Amino acid sequence: QAQLVESGGGVVQAGGSLQLSCAASGRSFSSYSMAWFRQAPGKEREFVAVIRLSSGRTYYEDSLKGRFTISRDNAKNTVYLQMNSLKPEDTAVYYCAAGVLINTVQAINIRKYDYWGQGTQVTVSS
Repeated sequence: QAQLVESGGGVVQAGGSLQLSCAASGRSFSSYSMAWFRQAPGKEREFVAVIRLSSGRTYYEDSLKGRFTISRDNAKNTVYLQMNSLKPEDTAVYYCAAGVLINTVQAINIRKYDYWGQGTQVTVSS
């Protein structure tokens, strides 16, 4: 059974860094793209970044470019999200997702993803 498991969340002070990991298992994801979304309390889940596993091509939410970096290690079936210069407004549950995507319009649509992880909490204190 396909499974995505996130790790690496925690509490960090504003200006600090965290790296999240998403380990995929249970099936081949070679034709998939994998993304990070986040959901703050009382808000809708929002797109953060996506990476196509075959090519490594990435796409980011504009406001997060330069602070967040998505990467993958296909040998480990793992996707990472490096988050730098964290702000209190980055506080959220971060979710990993996998889907077969055609373009960036699909990438930001949560309904285009077939698999989701359970989420990992990131809290940025001021």
